[in-house]
Amino acid sequence: MNTAVFEKRRQDLKEEMEARNLPAMLVSLAANRYYLSGFELHDAQCNESSGWIVVTPDEDYLFTDPRYTDAAKKVWKEENICVYSASKHKQVSDFLKGKGVKAMGFEPKALHLFDYDKLADHMDLKVTENIVEALRIYKDADEIHRMEESIRINHELFEYIEGELIPGRTEADISWLIEKYFREHGAEGMAFPSIVGVGPNAALPHAIPGETKLRENELVLIDTGCRYLDYNSDQTRTFWVGDKPSDRFRKTMDQVRAAQQAAIDIIKPGLTYVEAYEAAYAVFAKEGVEAMFTHGLGHGVGLETHEPPSLSKAAQGTLKPDMVVTVEPGLYDPAWGGIRWEYEVLVTEDGCRVL
Repeated sequence: MNTAVFEKRRQDLKEEMEARNLPAMLVSLAANRYYLSGFELHDAQCNESSGWIVVTPDEDYLFTDPRYTDAAKKVWKEENICVYSASKHKQVSDFLKGKGVKAMGFEPKALHLFDYDKLADHMDLKVTENIVEALRIYKDADEIHRMEESIRINHELFEYIEGELIPGRTEADISWLIEKYFREHGAEGMAFPSIVGVGPNAALPHAIPGETKLRENELVLIDTGCRYLDYNSDQTRTFWVGDKPSDRFRKTMDQVRAAQQAAIDIIKPGLTYVEAYEAAYAVFAKEGVEAMFTHGLGHGVGLETHEPPSLSKAAQGTLKPDMVVTVEPGLYDPAWGGIRWEYEVLVTEDGCRVL
């Protein structure tokens, strides 16, 4: 991406700010900051940030500490960079006041309370919600390309890992093989810690890989993804370890795939998030297994693994072109296990395309 892309995104944000009567916007969520600037996608932890940006109607400013000065200069005009030190909050506030900024919106889910308290001593802060995320929900051609490349590595991983599902290997062993494969095949890192669940453990939608061993004639659920070109993939597959899947496995798999296909068949612009969920739920209800479908149908993916929109019974909104969402119905029985199958789909002008 070139700097013009980021400038266009900031201009889109400025239009949203004007509509909301916001004189300035402090962006502290790492993914939002990167989306608007190309600067540093990763922050170490919730109470440590590599920097903030502040968007105003006229100029935009980047704030960081000395560790990231050189990185900041690659994406930002040097005269609009403020490098802070120990007195971070006063330096940031004094810099902004010198530019005429006395009040701004902020992202409460991504600003540590300590930072809020210190900044609030110097200027007025107004809560905002999902302003940048509402822009990120639509993927441009370059973002779609990056995501498809990330998904390609994921597809190749599943082809590889199926041959490594050998009885006696532990969930943790498989998790390590996944991470090792991703890193050896170009991924920048994991999109999230892999989920590997054998047998009854597969009934835990977010199972943590442990010492449970793969066994002959049993299922294993794997949910994993990688980060490539700064964008994430997220896919789930459920495998049978052995030559002949059980009747229950085959029947449950058929139900899950039918529910997934029912949703994919109707996903298009204008469909509500709830309607997508209900299409899959209706398949399970017809089979009398809806009680074992315990989560939403899917979610957005991009710079973050989980981002808007959400396809669930409580979600509000309508699908539009250039959204990318997962479609991942599952059925779970704690006494037996679980099956989930996950695709990422791109909403097109007249339907959707599985990526």
